[in-house]
Amino acid sequence: MHVLGRHTSGEPHPSTLPTGRLGRYRATDGSAGATVGVDLDRPHAGLVVGKRGYGKSYTLGVLAEAAARAEGVAPIVVDPMGVFAGLADDPTGGDPDSIGDPPPTDPASVDPVSAEVLTPAVAPSALPARAWPALLGLARDSPAGSLCQHVAGRAPPDATLAELAARAAASEATRSARRTVRNELRRADDWGVFGPDGLRAPDLLSASATVLDCSRLSDPALNAVVRAVAVGLYRHCVRESPARLPWLLLDEAHACFDGIAGPALETILTRGRAPGVSLVAATQRPSALPGVAHSQADLLVAHRLTATPDIDALEAVSPTYLRGSLGERLPTEPGTALVVDDTTESVHGVRIRERTTPHLGDSPRASHRRATVESDDDGQQTPDAGRHQRRRRVETTE
Repeated sequence: MHVLGRHTSGEPHPSTLPTGRLGRYRATDGSAGATVGVDLDRPHAGLVVGKRGYGKSYTLGVLAEAAARAEGVAPIVVDPMGVFAGLADDPTGGDPDSIGDPPPTDPASVDPVSAEVLTPAVAPSALPARAWPALLGLARDSPAGSLCQHVAGRAPPDATLAELAARAAASEATRSARRTVRNELRRADDWGVFGPDGLRAPDLLSASATVLDCSRLSDPALNAVVRAVAVGLYRHCVRESPARLPWLLLDEAHACFDGIAGPALETILTRGRAPGVSLVAATQRPSALPGVAHSQADLLVAHRLTATPDIDALEAVSPTYLRGSLGERLPTEPGTALVVDDTTESVHGVRIRERTTPHLGDSPRASHRRATVESDDDGQQTPDAGRHQRRRRVETTE
């Protein structure tokens, strides 16, 4: 098995190192070649890109499965779309070595993935004071922005947003600034992500994969969670030597690099190798990522892209060992990828393996819904009743 991201020279027993199966080489005629793995022994910066429906999130799930099964690795999946909860479900029978349409493996023979799905909460003190004005949409040099930063910087570590709002209301700032900060802090409290007992880095570095369900969060709330998690993991690994190295897997990464989480993510990209923090960012809009996300990535997994700005963003940092145009070499089929491995300075065509846990990112289909309605076991279901039941389920989740 060829392992992406790893130099085997100098390694006495490379086959024993933590490795995740990614898929198989794809020959020019489309046939499957040798098995391809990903190095999980050392920290890496990865980028997974691709347009909608071509396997970007699926590939991120494959990496999460692999990291969850590896010793000494703790994957933390930020799930903005609610598609990774299947990691905590029983195996479906997919074969880590298979591609195409082979007979499924017996689920009982597949190693389960140990994973936990959490609704994230972070302590207000987990965010630096300077981040609060931007989080609340306030200009940092405005009276309200200055007051917001002052209140956040002077608050005790266990302060709640209600206490921050009370401190703002009791300050000597202008009435307008006090009212603005108080109202914005109350609005942020309604996001439901802030609490004194927030996520702690040691809790995320457990033997199980951690899926942070952020599917109900707005972009500002998502950024607050990602900023706190990224900073917490980085600082913990700088100060301690944890038993497991964190792999932060971030879907829809463009929404976070563009917000207050951006500086923390860039810190991991530029400084995370020494303390052992890995980051894999997935996006369908690589052109929306900062240059550092492209230049620092030592592993690029590129699915199909068609937007010119996205292709141009990748080609702008294409390595010299890539023969020809990157855009011309991008795959056209779902589940296939062009992999650029900067560690070994090589480029490969790969077909991503099957997931062994459920992938929840497939788009709903009207034909499947119709079949469900028409095949009621009791023979009493009607199409109208089915629509009514689905509507009630949606209403109870809002």
